[in-house]
Amino acid sequence: MTAVTDEGHDNGNTNGGGSGKAAGDTSGGGRDGRWDDGLIARRAAAAEADETGEAAHRAPAADDAEPQVEAYVPSGGPLPPRLDALRELVGLSRARLDRDTLAEAGRVLDEAAARQRLSSRHTVIAVAGATGSGKSTLFNALAGAPISDTGLRRPTTSQPIACSWTDGAAGLLDRLAVPGRLRRRPHPGPAAFDEALQGLVLVDLPDHDSAATEHRDQVDRVLALVDAVIWVVDPEKYADAALHERYLRPLAGHAEVTFVVLNQTDRLPGEAADLVLDDLRRLLDEDGIALGEHGEPGATVMSLSALTGDGVPELREMVGRFVQDRTAATRRLSADIDAAAARLRPVYVAEGRPGLGERAREEFTDRLAEAVGAAAAGQAAEREWRRNAGRACGTPWLRLWRWYENRGLPGSLDRMGQALTPPEEELTARQRVEQAVRIVADGAADGLPGPWAQAVREAAFNGAKGLPEALDELAVKAGAPGASKRGGGTEAGQAAVAPLGAPLGGRPAKPPRPKWWPAAVLAQVSMTLLQIFGGLWLVGQIIGVLEPGLVTPALIMLAGVVGGPLVEWSCAAAIRGPARRYGQDAERRLREAAAGCGRARVLDPVAAELVRYREVRERYVTVTEFSTTGR
Repeated sequence: MTAVTDEGHDNGNTNGGGSGKAAGDTSGGGRDGRWDDGLIARRAAAAEADETGEAAHRAPAADDAEPQVEAYVPSGGPLPPRLDALRELVGLSRARLDRDTLAEAGRVLDEAAARQRLSSRHTVIAVAGATGSGKSTLFNALAGAPISDTGLRRPTTSQPIACSWTDGAAGLLDRLAVPGRLRRRPHPGPAAFDEALQGLVLVDLPDHDSAATEHRDQVDRVLALVDAVIWVVDPEKYADAALHERYLRPLAGHAEVTFVVLNQTDRLPGEAADLVLDDLRRLLDEDGIALGEHGEPGATVMSLSALTGDGVPELREMVGRFVQDRTAATRRLSADIDAAAARLRPVYVAEGRPGLGERAREEFTDRLAEAVGAAAAGQAAEREWRRNAGRACGTPWLRLWRWYENRGLPGSLDRMGQALTPPEEELTARQRVEQAVRIVADGAADGLPGPWAQAVREAAFNGAKGLPEALDELAVKAGAPGASKRGGGTEAGQAAVAPLGAPLGGRPAKPPRPKWWPAAVLAQVSMTLLQIFGGLWLVGQIIGVLEPGLVTPALIMLAGVVGGPLVEWSCAAAIRGPARRYGQDAERRLREAAAGCGRARVLDPVAAELVRYREVRERYVTVTEFSTTGR
């Protein structure tokens, strides 16, 4: 067996083609069907060839063997849709999440793709442990030959050593970066020909607590790539904090592909081995590792002595069943997805039900309408309707008085009516718009994870740029009837579409006259003519031009004097309803225009971000829906 320890010196011929040799011949042996993919087997074959005189052509036959490669065949279970969902999740999130947040998910996808390109009939199991735990001894016991060096010198194992039971594992070992000179085959014997172990690739790792940093780095690298791991602990270091905090606890979700073996039980007297094993189970439970007891899925925990062989056959049997199940790679990838999803949970799972409800939309519309002065424009339109009715249907004397008021003299009633509230008590319309956008953005983002809440707010604030100016333009077009036809130059039109940088006030453009106004004007003219006629009649009697008789001209003049205000009062009562409807219509049009502008610039972008979040949330649910670890 000393030939095994010298293989690193004599394997120069196989180093360059080491992966091919590890893969081996498709028939599983040389021309005679025996193992020929290891130094031991080749030397044995060479010795036999020397005896029969055929040594010259047996070695080239092994070198010419074609490596076998079998692609990974998906199981058809939940893993493919979970990988697809995770891939879509990462793609949809790149513009919203930073690279570091998605790094672990990207690594899982890359490793899953790499593993699926390789053999599905092989199961790669790493043997890991602390210095002096006896992992190399256990590795040799499982392989049936002293492949990995053991001894008192520490660290004994400085690089990963692999032992493959069957051909076709070269790609897997290349992925683990195991050099060709450290790839072995089990020694011909019961372990090598054990049908249950066909497809096993066993890797002996350096000590995870080695003083050499590069050894620990190799352990971390290989543990992230293998399908399963056998943790070997000894009675002295089974509770080591470095093991539990650095490896077991973070990998608690990988319990189904984890074996924890308490080695060196031959050093424990009596029932001490059972007590230590129970305490080890307690620590694993505290680490969050599910234990595979009573037929439940979880980590396999057992005790043995690799030195004496006690318990090794039981472990070999368990490993054989595990290998023949051929689901280790799928379980490992599924656990990796669970771990990545658990890390991503804070950036995908919202608190509550964020979104844009009808109430939030209505309140946003109300604030924009207030900012654009829709209510003030409606009131101004109603006042203008009333004013025009009063001008058309009022008595000439009252119209003359109002004309005098409206000449623009200081203190006139119309000028005073334009100032709704003192400027220092009014928020400018631009401030109202900014406040409305801020409120709707905060409401939509409430409860969202940080990155998505920020994306919603950015969408709202970016859309709000130029919104006040856009509302100004829409107010010009939809402010009051006749405003666009008159070019918006009337006093009423200017007031209805006042700039958003100042308080709104004034009155809208002159409204059209209803059909009954001519009749009212004719009646008012008649009343005026009666006043004039009666007055002239009385004057004529006074100066002696007409015969005396005061009753008749006085009654005629009184009828005109009373009839004029009566006609005006009747018209004022008749125009209340139409004036109110006219003002409401002007307010509605301006409100709808403001709502449409706010919806296009703010609400729709915010809704689009919320839809994107719901999409990634659905992908995240798909990723976690078939979790095998309960995470």
